[in-house]
Amino acid sequence: MYRTHTCGELRIEHINQSVTLSGWVQKVRNLGGMTFIDLRDRYGITQLVFNEETHKELCEQTAELGREYVIQIKGQVAERSNKNNKIPTGEIEILVEELTILNSSELPPFTIEDETDGGDELRMKYRYLDLRRNPVRENLVLRHKIAFEVRNYLNEEQFIETETPVLIKSTPEGARDFIVPSRMNEGQFYALPQSPQVFKQLLMVSGFDRYFQIVKCFRDEDLRADRQPEFTQIDCEMSFVDQEDILNTFEGMTKHLFKTIKNVDIDYTFPRLSYADAMKYYGSDKPDTRFEMKFVDLTADVKGSEFKLFNEAEYVGGICAESCATYTRKQLDKLTDFVKKPQIGAGGLIYIKFNADGSVKSSVDKFFSAEELKAIGAKFNAKDGDLVLILAGALNKTLNALCELRLEMGSQLGLRDKNKFSPLWVVDFPLLEWDEDAERFHAMHHPFTSPKAEDMDKLDSEPGQVRANAYDLVINGVEIGGGSVRIFNDELQQKMFKLLGFTEEEAENQFGFLMNAFKYGAPPHGGVAFGFDRLVSLFAGLDSIRDVIAFPKNNSGRDVMIDSPSPVAKEQLDELQIALNMKEKE
Repeated sequence: MYRTHTCGELRIEHINQSVTLSGWVQKVRNLGGMTFIDLRDRYGITQLVFNEETHKELCEQTAELGREYVIQIKGQVAERSNKNNKIPTGEIEILVEELTILNSSELPPFTIEDETDGGDELRMKYRYLDLRRNPVRENLVLRHKIAFEVRNYLNEEQFIETETPVLIKSTPEGARDFIVPSRMNEGQFYALPQSPQVFKQLLMVSGFDRYFQIVKCFRDEDLRADRQPEFTQIDCEMSFVDQEDILNTFEGMTKHLFKTIKNVDIDYTFPRLSYADAMKYYGSDKPDTRFEMKFVDLTADVKGSEFKLFNEAEYVGGICAESCATYTRKQLDKLTDFVKKPQIGAGGLIYIKFNADGSVKSSVDKFFSAEELKAIGAKFNAKDGDLVLILAGALNKTLNALCELRLEMGSQLGLRDKNKFSPLWVVDFPLLEWDEDAERFHAMHHPFTSPKAEDMDKLDSEPGQVRANAYDLVINGVEIGGGSVRIFNDELQQKMFKLLGFTEEEAENQFGFLMNAFKYGAPPHGGVAFGFDRLVSLFAGLDSIRDVIAFPKNNSGRDVMIDSPSPVAKEQLDELQIALNMKEKE
């Protein structure tokens, strides 16, 4: 037996017990006649004491030990004289009687402590060492707990966990697929699934009316903080349901997770916000509603003014930051520089200060009288002491820039508290979006999303105005999950393919198996997929999903720990009858 207890288990009630512990050496402190070692495992840290008067040979043996050595000790639990209230085992220590070195360790490339000196790339290269650190380990324990509670909830709701294939057919719509060559089928390829979409719909046709899976998905996309080339979804589908049934079920799951994981009671129905209103008031289909600061559209109000920028802009809008009229010129210049960043792209920033003494100061006061500026302020319900910030320009570009400005002000004013949660459903998305370059419609979600019944008559005459039975769960400005009610009628599905520019041959080639299945009694069905990594990072209070994945890729899609992707042997390529069309590099 390597251990009778873990390093986080012993307490004051265990005094005088003989115990055996095993773990990693966190720290060695030699104080002359006494040596103290912090022994660490997954469960915590226990202080070990080596007394030179009683066990001189053991004290000499500790001189061999370095950080991360793996050791086993036997000894007696004693009460600490200098208690450490920062750790659960801080009232006790172990008087060591036996020491066995199980394995030695080289000096780690960074300190394995909560606050480490290792940079991101170094810690990813030695991820197996980084995983020994408390914050990283706690993220993965949290991930486990959330997965456990998801399964508990869905099991109680009669869902069946069902695995779907990882090697599937490539579908060019949407993000780029990862392609896998098939040796047994010359010149042909599998793709890794971007989601199990068609398979969960086939399960509904099969009569499995409640399916779920915590599943790996793959997209060959450019990466950022909330993207990885392989990621995990909580994938779900239900039969004989409408949109409200689905929203209620998964709102219930979300509330269950908040209660069991965060001990947060959410005792209200999540607000429902239309896509049109989300864009109108927040400039985003994933608005952060922890704070107000809604957009106010001034376009009609400033038309005909002497200020050329306002008069010629497609859209003029702004936000009101309460109690911010004290912002200095330097602070306002920084905000101007912020909105002019290339990734945001605003041409400039207009401000109106409604000072506490009732006076008005603006960057455009030579174009507008004090009365006109106050009239603009009234549109925002601005009070004395408030600051109005305005952007103008092309509609979509300005809405996006105003969204970023709103979030920046929310951060500056401390309104984006990670311990506060504001969930909502965004609904009534457009069914289609127009691609100017390709001169065709694309599905905003995917080709199987059902149009709203009340918009069905617009499919032929005004397809761009048709709304979808689609919905996203948004929490704190993060899209946690999304889904839709599906098309289950073969005729409507064929019409959808036609709107998306598929020929009959293309539709048959890519989705013929699904269309064929629909001929055999497909039930009404719909579903949702939660971004599991995003959900865990939200609960952990983190900005990046990378920190909640055991072995993540970097921003270039590389695993620097195992050095992947990497070249393969020519023999492997020859077996697959693949030749690389690239010049050899020296």
